[in-house]
Amino acid sequence: MGNKNGGKTTIILRCLDRDEISKPTLALEYTFGRRAKGHNRPKDIAHFWELGGGTSLLDLIRIPITTDNIRAFAIILVLDLSKPNELWPTMDSLLRVTRNHVDKIITKLGKTNPKVATEIKQKMWNNMSKDHPDHELIDPFPIPLVMIGSKYDLFHEFDPEMRKIMCKTLRFISHYYGASLVFTSKSEALLLKARVLINHLAFGFDRSKSISVDQNKPLFIPAGLDSLNQIGPPPASDSDIGKLHAHTPVDLWKKIFNKTFPPKSTNDLKDVSDPAQDPQYAEYEVDAMRAQKNQELEQYKRNSSKSWKEMDFES
Repeated sequence: MGNKNGGKTTIILRCLDRDEISKPTLALEYTFGRRAKGHNRPKDIAHFWELGGGTSLLDLIRIPITTDNIRAFAIILVLDLSKPNELWPTMDSLLRVTRNHVDKIITKLGKTNPKVATEIKQKMWNNMSKDHPDHELIDPFPIPLVMIGSKYDLFHEFDPEMRKIMCKTLRFISHYYGASLVFTSKSEALLLKARVLINHLAFGFDRSKSISVDQNKPLFIPAGLDSLNQIGPPPASDSDIGKLHAHTPVDLWKKIFNKTFPPKSTNDLKDVSDPAQDPQYAEYEVDAMRAQKNQELEQYKRNSSKSWKEMDFES
């Protein structure tokens, strides 16, 4: 899931070694991949669901995440680094809706299968050692989470101060939620880093322990390897921070980030193209019937409007 046109499909294809041209994702699309951990070993199967439309199709999130697969599920959140004004609204909406749905599933499991619910809650802390200095200060996402900052090549052209704010903010968010963070572009070397993180979750390959926190280079930070001390305070003066009324650490970082990058007021629903108007899906009989039904609907609206105006509503 993530920004519309953020590169989600390309990342999936590269992870599955498919040399295909990516196409726009219409709604919720499914594919799968097979991979073996060694010679003469059976291949594992990983199922990939891709949510299209940015934040306009949030209701579809609940379809692939179920009580049957919750223990093996992971979220890959792709954020377009070239669109900083859309970054926070996209991230916040997708993670909030996903977390609410996952929490409901865990609560339900707690009543029917408390052992599994407890296992999921304990697994949240797998990447964070008990002696980590931030153990009591973070709030891990209920299922594994990888945050991918795409289009690093465009992001690298930003003003250094803007890059600093975005890097620090994404480091804080990913660390606070117990997530891995990686920056990618069309570069095969950077896509390989994202592939390493995804293959660890999808096929059980070894977890990478390398780390890159230099804001002048692409970030690569596996879950649990960063710290609030290394990230530092929010990128704002003490006086500015003191004027902000925030209820949580995330809320504080949100206010500071949005001050630099005001959220873009967009209606994602309007941006989603109508598949019915796409020539590649044209079917004469279906389209003719659809046109007829649209005319009937418009006529119904006009007739209803007239009848409503003639009605004498009681106060």
